[in-house]
Amino acid sequence: MAKTQKKGLKGYYITTFLIGLGFFTMGLMDPLYDTYVPIFLARFVESKALIGSIMTFDNILAIFLIPIFSAISDRTHTRIGRRMPFIVICLPITAVAFGLIPFSALNSLWLLILLVFVLNIFKQAVRGPVVALMPDMIPGDLRSEANGVINTMGGIAAIVGTVGLARLMDVPINLPGRGPTTEILAFPISSVLVIIAVLLIFFFVKERPATASEQSEKKEPILHSLKVIFAEQDKSALFILLSLLFWFIGYQGILPFVGLYSKDILRTSSGTASLAAGMVGIAYALFAIPSGIVAHRVGRKKTIRISLAILVVLLAGIFFHDPLTSGMSDAFRQYTFWALLFCFGIFWVSVVTNSFPMLWQMSSYQTVGIYTGLYYFFSQLASIISPPLTGAFIDLFGFRAIFLYGSASMLIAFFLMGRVTRGEPSDDETETLETNDAKVGE
Repeated sequence: MAKTQKKGLKGYYITTFLIGLGFFTMGLMDPLYDTYVPIFLARFVESKALIGSIMTFDNILAIFLIPIFSAISDRTHTRIGRRMPFIVICLPITAVAFGLIPFSALNSLWLLILLVFVLNIFKQAVRGPVVALMPDMIPGDLRSEANGVINTMGGIAAIVGTVGLARLMDVPINLPGRGPTTEILAFPISSVLVIIAVLLIFFFVKERPATASEQSEKKEPILHSLKVIFAEQDKSALFILLSLLFWFIGYQGILPFVGLYSKDILRTSSGTASLAAGMVGIAYALFAIPSGIVAHRVGRKKTIRISLAILVVLLAGIFFHDPLTSGMSDAFRQYTFWALLFCFGIFWVSVVTNSFPMLWQMSSYQTVGIYTGLYYFFSQLASIISPPLTGAFIDLFGFRAIFLYGSASMLIAFFLMGRVTRGEPSDDETETLETNDAKVGE
């Protein structure tokens, strides 16, 4: 029997790029939001604890809204597709709310909080459908490479937001009754870019119709589908979800604190301290696509486990960086720390880029959104529980303890990933052969 010719990701680059614009918008808004909304809130609120509580609001909403709306989008059928209605409604509202935030911060705390609430409701509601659009359009064996492209766009967006657009916050604009005003411009410009991205996605990405076999899949209630996923005899989905919970616990326990570590331990300036996390972001953007290509050749599970093993050793090594370099110059200590974090970013992106495609490979047409929502549920759960745990480790054992904390988390994730037996592109071929054998035997 002749083999079907597959065209490779090259035939899907334009589609992947356009879909990636949705991820680009998130990468553009998130760092600006995380950096400047606390500054805006501090104009009205003295309590840092209250500011922190408001800033965790988006993570709390994400735990509930992303899984719900991802699953709802699985069951949405319209003339423009099942993910597109959420994109064309929720993303523009998100953009408008985001653009108005700095203006509200000039006048009223309650108006600022209202816009933060509206922004997070619609941003988290659309995140799952935006991400689930890719596996709808890209064949299973190409999703690691496609996810690498999309993660690269997210990384570039974060760099554009933090390095490019953030500089516009120092540029004054004339406002009626106020005159030249700073800390405004980056937000409305980002909003315009988000609207442009929505228009490009809507006009140039056409969701493919369901095949006959996909249409014939039984549509179960969402809660029943979740029960079926966790009750499966093969626990691969559960183990990869637990793995990602622990590797995100490790990541979220380290990255929020590396700026403070740089300032307090390595004695860098406040402006330079942010470059530590920036090294991870740069590596993320540079190596997302290569990590997908590597996984396509050697396997997703093997790529993830090798990367986790290296992260275990690397983070344990960073724990010893301070005492080993204590006699060196401040510049040497700073640059070597950045180099280690750059290496961390290389292997971190190899884990993140390939874990999503593994979950999608385990899903069906009717459950892609549910699996997408579960991914975000576990990753956002880690972002809520890990920073307080890390803070406790710092109080008890000192700043360097965050790296052993991260290393232990990655080690647990490594062993959990060993229990995963599905999620490779070859799974589809195996299922097809088993189906054909069954038909022959009838």
